[in-house]
Amino acid sequence: MRLSHTRKAFTISALLIMTGLLGQAAAAQTTSPRASGPSAAAPPAVEIPSAEPAEPATTTKPKPKPTSRRTERAIVNKRKKVRTGPAGSHLTTGTDGVALTFDDGPDPDYTPVLLRMLAKYQIKATFCVVGTQAKRHPELIRAIVKAGHTLCNHTWNHDLKLGKKPAAKIRADLERTNAAIRAAVPKAKIRYFRAPGGHFNRPVVATAKQMGMASIYWKVDPRDWEHPKGESPGDHRKKIVKIVQKHTRPGSIVLSHDYAQPDTIAAYRTLLPWLKKRFKLVALP
Repeated sequence: MRLSHTRKAFTISALLIMTGLLGQAAAAQTTSPRASGPSAAAPPAVEIPSAEPAEPATTTKPKPKPTSRRTERAIVNKRKKVRTGPAGSHLTTGTDGVALTFDDGPDPDYTPVLLRMLAKYQIKATFCVVGTQAKRHPELIRAIVKAGHTLCNHTWNHDLKLGKKPAAKIRADLERTNAAIRAAVPKAKIRYFRAPGGHFNRPVVATAKQMGMASIYWKVDPRDWEHPKGESPGDHRKKIVKIVQKHTRPGSIVLSHDYAQPDTIAAYRTLLPWLKKRFKLVALP
């Protein structure tokens, strides 16, 4: 039986509607969370914050390697700016100040002259005194201390071989020298020691340290005690002036002698004003 045109159109429309409904149902089944298989899309993950914030990861620092005594001493000296000489003696002051040091006195002829010169320029120095001279001239020890200068133990009788003796004899020598100084000035502060000829070794430095004295060497040495044959007094004075002026730097310890050295005293008439214009001159503290 042939369908009329109107019923035919209605039948086609109904088939199209049914087809569409079936397609939607299939699509819904495919995208359902219960669908399984490799082609199923997983729901997005939801991040849930924790109740307390996580602590940051900690890192353990490696422990520093232990340092040797020599390394520790070098670090300390670097901090203090003190350069060391033989057996750990001091080459420099540890500051920008320049220390003038005078050995082997006191001398009854030249130490008073030097003290007047230092007072004129308001300069403080360090006197490394010999015990026998301190005993002979206690008034000069008092004059040195009264003027505000520093005292240094230079052994009892300028023994160049003291460091080779047993520790007990080294100590006895230094104690005898300090006793002679304190016979003149009972409460004299003696914080420094200088070995005759600069012959420092561990026994003398250790003994001085046990007695509360630091050992001082030097950075500038004009060898004012050395008088070559044929050298005139004028040439000797010029040599002293030239060496001190050429080599003195901030922090230098300068070695000279007030005992039996008239040319040294004369040279310092030129050196004291020259040095004062260029450096801070200090007595060792």
